[in-house]
Amino acid sequence: MMETKAKILLVEDDANLSLVLKDYLEMLGYFTVLRKDGEEGLKAFKEENFNMCILDVMMPKKDGFSLAQDIRELDSDVPIIFLTAKTLKEDRITGFKAGCDDYITKPFSTEELSLRIEAILKRCIVQYRQENVPKVFEIGKYLFDHENMLLSISNDSKTLTRKEAALLKLLCKNKNQLVTRDFALKQIWGSNDYFIGRSMDVFIAKLRKLLSQDDTITIKNIHGTGFKLEINSDQD
Repeated sequence: MMETKAKILLVEDDANLSLVLKDYLEMLGYFTVLRKDGEEGLKAFKEENFNMCILDVMMPKKDGFSLAQDIRELDSDVPIIFLTAKTLKEDRITGFKAGCDDYITKPFSTEELSLRIEAILKRCIVQYRQENVPKVFEIGKYLFDHENMLLSISNDSKTLTRKEAALLKLLCKNKNQLVTRDFALKQIWGSNDYFIGRSMDVFIAKLRKLLSQDDTITIKNIHGTGFKLEINSDQD
């Protein structure tokens, strides 16, 4: 069995195929979450972190193209593979416009799927591993588990939203350094639109409140430029 911690969201409405694929992916060592329609898939993506999404195109409630577009609004980087019986060039173009990284036409061999997953993860996840980011950040008296989106102090733990966790992780990676507004917006929201910027200010305010039990922690607002996470250890 291949050792991997990659977590895959599989959204496929064909009951037989979905179970076969889930079993196969888990045999390869991937942790796999299966959902049976686009709405369930989107709900799962909002609740958990995934390294890859494998989406059927033709599904009830929300098709794969629409689901991919919704996922791209939440995460501009997570790899997406479409599984589809559609073979027309126009459908493939629609898929890539929706933000997919690969497009596999049914019927396909499990070996082909495995090789494509491996190739995409090598390209997309190795870069993440090279960042040398710790799994848990120490922020003053807090511990921040960014993979599980948990912020803890003493016996109190809170689950953050995806955006809160992503923003706090970015600040932690750049502790005591300026994080510009444009950089944060493009990294987390994929756009530096004015109205999204106002939304980010709300998230910064939420993070300040979440970290308020330790008065050595400050998220400074550098007017017109960005933010800086500072921990004043001299107050300990």
